[in-house]
Parts: sequence; structure tokens; C-alpha cells
Amino acid sequence: MQQNHHQNLVGFIWNIANKLRGPYRPPQYRRVMLPMIVLRRFDLVLAENQKKVLAEKERLEARGITGPALEKALSRIATSGRKQELFNTSGFTFDKLLADPPNIAGNMIAYIQGFSPRARDIFDKFDFEAEIAKLDEANRLFLILKEFCSNEIDLSPKTLSNLQMGYLFEELVRKFNEQANEEAGDHFTPREVIRLMVQLLFTDEEGIFAPGIYRSIYDPTAGTGGMLSEAEKYICGDGTHEGLNPDAHIELFGQEYNPESYAICCSDLLIKDEPIDNLIYGDTLGVKDAKNKNNGFVPHDGHQEKKFHYMLSNPPFGVEWKPEEDFVREEYDDQGFSGRFGAGLPRINDGSLLFLQHMISKMHNPPKLVDGLPLDNNSEGGDGSKIAVVFNGSPLFTGDAGSGESNIRRWIIENDLLDAIVALPDQMFYNTGIYTYVWIVSNRKPEHRRGKVQLIDGTRHYKKMDKSLGNKRNELAEDHIRELVRLYAEHQHEATSIAPVHTKGSSKPTGTENRTVSKIFDNHEFGYLKITVERPLRLNFQANPQRVARLDEQRAFANLATSKKRKDQAAYQAEIEAGKQTQIAIKELLEELDGNILYQNRGEFEAVLNKALKKADLKVGAPVKKAILAALSERDPEADICRDKKGNPEPDPELRDTENVVLPADISLPLPLKYDNETGHDKLLALVKDYCEAYLAAEVLPHVPDAWIDHSKTKVGYEIPLNRHFYVYEPPRPLEEITGEISQLEKEIVAMLAEVV
Repeated sequence: MQQNHHQNLVGFIWNIANKLRGPYRPPQYRRVMLPMIVLRRFDLVLAENQKKVLAEKERLEARGITGPALEKALSRIATSGRKQELFNTSGFTFDKLLADPPNIAGNMIAYIQGFSPRARDIFDKFDFEAEIAKLDEANRLFLILKEFCSNEIDLSPKTLSNLQMGYLFEELVRKFNEQANEEAGDHFTPREVIRLMVQLLFTDEEGIFAPGIYRSIYDPTAGTGGMLSEAEKYICGDGTHEGLNPDAHIELFGQEYNPESYAICCSDLLIKDEPIDNLIYGDTLGVKDAKNKNNGFVPHDGHQEKKFHYMLSNPPFGVEWKPEEDFVREEYDDQGFSGRFGAGLPRINDGSLLFLQHMISKMHNPPKLVDGLPLDNNSEGGDGSKIAVVFNGSPLFTGDAGSGESNIRRWIIENDLLDAIVALPDQMFYNTGIYTYVWIVSNRKPEHRRGKVQLIDGTRHYKKMDKSLGNKRNELAEDHIRELVRLYAEHQHEATSIAPVHTKGSSKPTGTENRTVSKIFDNHEFGYLKITVERPLRLNFQANPQRVARLDEQRAFANLATSKKRKDQAAYQAEIEAGKQTQIAIKELLEELDGNILYQNRGEFEAVLNKALKKADLKVGAPVKKAILAALSERDPEADICRDKKGNPEPDPELRDTENVVLPADISLPLPLKYDNETGHDKLLALVKDYCEAYLAAEVLPHVPDAWIDHSKTKVGYEIPLNRHFYVYEPPRPLEEITGEISQLEKEIVAMLAEVV
């Protein structure tokens, strides 16, 4: 299709959309325009053989043929050369609808109901009948249909091939979604970000060039299908640009829970005459006890037991997974690593890492290696898989050592699945201005990438848009995409790139700078040991009036004057009264002690206290005795260390601290500690205890000589501090320069005030 013809069609359809103004706001135009475009295309595709379809339907039904057999027979007659089922038995066309204006709404609904099941399902998901009623009430339905029948817009297969029509539809989806930018971020990824992800995904994938190669591509959050479509286009071409391998056989799979997005994706595939059975309407993570629905909603993974060669996804940013929690937790508890979420569960307010674990569970087995080289595909090894997923910053570092997020990162990195992360500029998405990151995950890394993770800083590779779209003010040009892909492909540590410098407030770059933008790290460099450093508890004790009064604040002491015998009122009151008498006796006993003596050894004071209790023939339980000691004590750095019955120092919770210590460089991965943070803990300590003690001696004891490590509390954590690795210190401007600017501003203000006066 020539570019000018393509743009003319886009422009004309855009003008039709503007006729909806009034009943619809511009962000709502797509509710009408997208299903109308699909409907008009189907109308023109089926126009030639409509009478034959109706005649064949009458003949076959007279013979008692119904159901799938009838549908397949009608589909064969409806169109020639189409692979996917499409027909209409209503007898209506756009021309016939226009010929009966008073009944146009009812006839149009009957027309839609006459389509083949999958096409009819698309309009159900669009909820188009509701829009038809709204258009008819606003006197816009006849007008819009008439515009689509204009000679200026020809969507017939004689003018546009299925592939060309598909790309026209994609372009219109993109424009309508951009217009609805306040909600588009949930299901629409900027096309240039998708192109970057796709090119990163297929870099170094030599197998994709094999003649007739079969490869499957999957998106668990398919949205409107942009990622699937762009990946297919990049491999097979689009009729204008040749793909990597036009002879490749590509099969697309996806799942989407938003009905409108699902309808758009199905429309795109059906327009291009591609299978839509592989696209599932449902919740990928799963919903437990979902209400029965008659619209085909699948409340779980719709591709269970399937594996895929390539996967792409843009999971929702920072969206809680509360609706899926029961289903996910049950799978986690019951199946562990036999299910999808064995490594752990992230916090409830962001389910991004759940989708990554889900995709990893869909990977083909990795190729088996002999002397570092993959065996052929006929061996017991598999094809392996590769994933590109875009996240916000949370999955990089959220979660302390031992948390769900940290464990997921640990599992991915220790199993050598994380290949690279590319940091993108901010203000790239329509509904958020945050920084985003493309993760490349693979279980078939080439030899030079094994055991390594590449970090790429692409935050300065962008250009300002001429006109912002919501929060989207920046975009990737083709030069930026090529540069980021080059950096990934060359896989060089400390690689530099010339990036534009954008001064705040300037719409265009004010210069360039050569910066280090690529770094290579060993897997273990992202891991750390969180050690707990204890210091001894030191207390003094004194039975002065102020400390004795603090006894009332101690729960165990206050509970003496309570009772659980609520059914027997007499016993209830008697127990409370006895408790009060015990409280009085304890206080009187303490008041008899010499309040001027300060004890700096707990053992000495306990001996005095025990002697007094015995003399008064007063027996108190361990909780009450502990309350007495707590009330009469204060922290004292000069006091003796408090020790347990074995003579070991007791730790002071208020002086407790933690230190994050990088993993030893010579440690083997994966670590023996399991993801419950308990199993294998003794094996972990055997590897790192001396290393941690050496750290304590070098970094802690010179400052606090009485500190020690409680090794039973040692945890393993993983984080990816990408920004820290690329931070470049910029010294503040000279004070004289700042002072000069302030003086100049003061002069300008004085001059302006003089003009006003």
C-alpha cells in the first residue's frame, strides 16, 4: 500500500470520528470507530458471495445440517482463499441498512447477530449494541454508516489486502488510544518501545533465519495485540519492509482480560486472516471461584501445559493482584516449583513479577550443552526460550532480603536466566512519567553471556515530541533504537555512547556527551548477605520512687488485677481484689529497698530482689518478675553486660543493626539456602560464616568492639541497583557563579519595581 493512500484513509476516518462530537468526547470515539471499521471491512469482504451464502444456508438447513458443519460449509462459500471462518446469514449489508433509515438500529443489530460465531463474539466484547442504541438516539447512526459508504473510503479487499488492512487498523488503534491517553497506559504500549523490545528479543537469534522454521510467540497481557503484531512483522515482513525471514512460520498466542482490548486484538487478527483461537479472553494469573460468565471468560491460564519460543509483555505497572490473590496463593502453597510461583510472591500492590514467573514457566527446556556448545534439536535438549518484558523500577529493588520480590530476583539470577536490562527514558508512556526498564530473560544464553548480566543505561537516548500525549513527552527515534540494540549485541563492559544533552526547559538537545552506558556484571554481584549485628545489653537497676511508679505501665503487672472468671461474679471480684493486694505488696516491698543504691550488675540486683521476695513470703511468676526488672532498669553503657543462663551476652534490641554484605566473589550459584529461608541455612553458613566474621572485624569492630553477628538471622537478598551503577557525580557550580546570578536577578527586580512605581 502506498504511504499517501494509507495516510489519506487514516485522515478520512479521523474526519468521520469528529462527527461523533457531542454524544461522545474525543477519548470515547474509539468505542464507535474501531468496531465500525471492522464491520465495514467484513461487509465488503463478504459482499460478493452474500446471495450464495443465503441460498446455501437454506439448502443445508432443509437437509437438517446445522451447527459447526453448517458454519464450515458457509464459510467456504462466503469468501475464496480465506483460512479463518467468516460469513453472515442476516441478509443485510451496509447499503440495505441505509435503505431503511427508520429501522436502522434494529436491522444493524440483526446484521451483527448474523455473523459467524467468532466475528459475532468480537462485537459482543466491544459491547457494540449499546453504542448502536446511543448513536441512534443521538441521530448519528445513519450519518456514520453513510460516511463509511462514501467513495472516498474504500476498505474492500480489491483495494487493500488483508495484511494492508491489518496495518491500517493497527495505525488507527494507535491513534485512538493515544487520544484516550488518560486510560491507554493499561493496555497500550508506545509502538517505538515495542520495536525496541522486539529487536532486542531477536538479536543473536540465528535460528530464526532457518528456512521454514516454526516459532511460537506469546503475550500473557496481550492488550490490543501490538507486541504480537510487531514481532510477527519484524520476522515475516509487512509487504513494505522485508522481515528477518519471510519464510518462517510464526504462530501467535496471547491472553487478555479487558474485553475491548481483546476485541481489538481479535479484530486485527481476523482482518489479516490469521488464527484467533490462540487468543484467550481471561485472567492469566487466575481467579478463584470466578462467577460463571456466558461471554467465554477463562478464569485461569488459558494456555496451560503450552511452551513458547518467544514471549513479550507489558504487565500493568503497580497494580495490585488482590482479585487473583486466593488463586495465586493456593497454587503457590500447593504446587511450589511444580506450579508457576515457586520462587515467591511479591507484595500485593504490584503483581509484575508474577507475570514474569508465569512466562518463565512457559519456557521450552534449554538446549543441552556439550563442551559449551548446544546439541542439535534432535537430542534430549529443548529449543529454549527468550523473554522481553517492560517493568517500572519496583521489580529492580523493592523488597528486603528474604522477601518475595528478593527471592524471585534471586531465583532468576542464580539460575542464569537474566540476560540484560535496558533503562528507558522517563515520560515514555501515556499515563505515567516514570522510568521504565526492559528485561531480557533467556535460558539459552550464548556462551559469552553465561553467568553475566548486562545493564544498559538508555535514559538519555530520546527526543522530545513536538506535541505531548498525556504524560508522554519523549520518544525513541530509530537511531536511538539502533544504538541500544547495538550496545546489547556487542555486549561490552564500560561501553560508551554519544547521547544528547537535554537542558531543562529546552525542547531540543543542547549538546552531546560521551557516557558509559553499558556494564557487565557477574551474577553473584547482585546478591548480598543481610547480617544482624548485635551489641550487648547493659542495664543499671534502682528501686527509687520514679522507677517503682513505672510498674503500672508493665502489662504483666497490670494483669495481676484482672480475671477471666466472668461467669461467676463473686469469683471474678475475688480474683481481681487478690491481684490488687499482690500489686500493693510488691510496691511496698520495693519501697523498702534502698532507693539510693544504683546496681550496675543485673545479677547483684536480682539477688537483692529475690532475698526481699523470700523474706516477704511473696511468690511472683516469671512474667511479673520480668516486669519488675524492666520497670526498675535503665540502659547504662557503663553497666555490666547482662548474660543468659549459659553466660552468653544478651543482645540489646535498641542497639541491633543490620549490614548488607556483598556475596563472596568465589561463591557458587545457586546458593544452598532454599526459598523458605530456612532449609539449607546451615549449609549457607558453612560457606559464608568466616567471610562475614572477616567483614565484622574489618568494618564494625574498630568502631564498636563489643559487637557480634547473630548468624541465625543471616538472610540472602538480591537487588539490581541500576541507577547506582551509572551514577556520575556532578559537582555543584562555583559559589561565585551562583552569587553573581543572584546579584543580577536582584538588579533586574529592582529595575522592574522602579518601572511600576
